[in-house]
Amino acid sequence: MTESTRPSRRNLLFGGAVVAAGGLAAACTGNEPEDTAPVAQTGNNGGENDKPGKKVTIGFSAPAADHGWIAAITKNAEAQAKRYSDVTWKPVEPTNDINQQISAVDSLIAAKVSALVLLPNDGEQLNQVARKAMDAGIPVINLDRVFPDKLSYRTWIGGDNYGMGVAAGTYVGNRLKEKGVAKPVIVEIQGIATLPLTQDRSKGFADALKTFGFSVTAKQDAKFTVETGNQVAANLLQAHKKIDALWNHDDDQGVGVLAAIKQADRKEFFMVGGAGSANAMREIKAGSSVLEATVTYSPTQAGSAVKIARLIAQGKGMADLVEQQVPQSITLASETITKANVDKYMPLGFES
Repeated sequence: MTESTRPSRRNLLFGGAVVAAGGLAAACTGNEPEDTAPVAQTGNNGGENDKPGKKVTIGFSAPAADHGWIAAITKNAEAQAKRYSDVTWKPVEPTNDINQQISAVDSLIAAKVSALVLLPNDGEQLNQVARKAMDAGIPVINLDRVFPDKLSYRTWIGGDNYGMGVAAGTYVGNRLKEKGVAKPVIVEIQGIATLPLTQDRSKGFADALKTFGFSVTAKQDAKFTVETGNQVAANLLQAHKKIDALWNHDDDQGVGVLAAIKQADRKEFFMVGGAGSANAMREIKAGSSVLEATVTYSPTQAGSAVKIARLIAQGKGMADLVEQQVPQSITLASETITKANVDKYMPLGFES
């Protein structure tokens, strides 16, 4: 893309609309209503979106893959980019060092990529370099961890942390009602308690439980690691000789949680996980442990971010929307995976 054809920041931001969506489609679904009169509209011909178009270069930066979910983010993004013959994929070395990520993004700005998909280690600390990209006319697709300045990104896409809590709480509440438990002992194992995303998950969980007349008995954070998950679960199991339900925020740390449960030989309760890992899904399908369900916070959002970056760089909108431009914010729904539907979700699972 030349400087003369590069869109201005004003044009990048123009037309952004806020939507909540359970998924993205870049091709026409064909689900047209029957027996309705034709409606005049100037929306996009969605069926054309996946066909080769203007060649674009998409830059990509994310943290180092020291966590199963983060590793899956990078894999999903790269796999989606390779689907398009009109996309040149330009990732930079993943890093957990803030300054190194800033330098990496600077290099993508200097390379004049057509669009930039960016999952920052810290939205606050990378806000300025993202703004620099936008000011240079490079649309930034902000993935998951949001930048505080809306002028620093063209579109944000991520999961619904509050919705995760609601989904988990709704499942727990319904199961306890089915079992006829009047005053349940409900345990919650968080990720990192100080993070806003963790607080949102806990609030959603508490709000959903409240509608059933239930509340959390005890909660503790486990830092998103297998080791801490194991330690925290062991402590909670020792402190509570009887538990009715357990929600663990993160399937990666859930590996340690499940190991502690198996070691303690506790089977009197059921467990709900979080994020949608492949190993959690295998446990659910096998039905051989206390894990009955998990609620999604899927790394497939990275693939969707690449699709969005391509559409924006090519001046296209989303297939199933009437509007000419891609929305400014997209929140993906948190879905509940159980033994009844696990086969459908298995291909989307990530390895912990």
